Amino acid sequence: MFGFFKRDEHVKPEGDRVLWVRVRLLKSGEIVELRLTKGGEISADEGGGYYVRKHIIGPKSLERATLEIWFNRAYKPTRKVVEGGELVPIREWK
Repeated sequence: MFGFFKRDEHVKPEGDRVLWVRVRLLKSGEIVELRLTKGGEISADEGGGYYVRKHIIGPKSLERATLEIWFNRAYKPTRKVVEGGELVPIREWK
């Protein structure tokens, strides 16, 4: 109705503690899969939500990118930024 239960198109949850994200590197097109864990890579931010910043290096191309995601208190993404790449929508995952 208001999008409260709408799933994010780029961040795929697995169980209670893990989130999966895929990033397509801009120059090579290589896709890198990232596993983010609550309490591991994802940390509390000053606004009461959560934040993660991951530096990415493509294993084949050695191309670099940086992923940043801000989450609310329920670990729902509120903002996503990728420098040097783009997020791959879950519907395109194979």
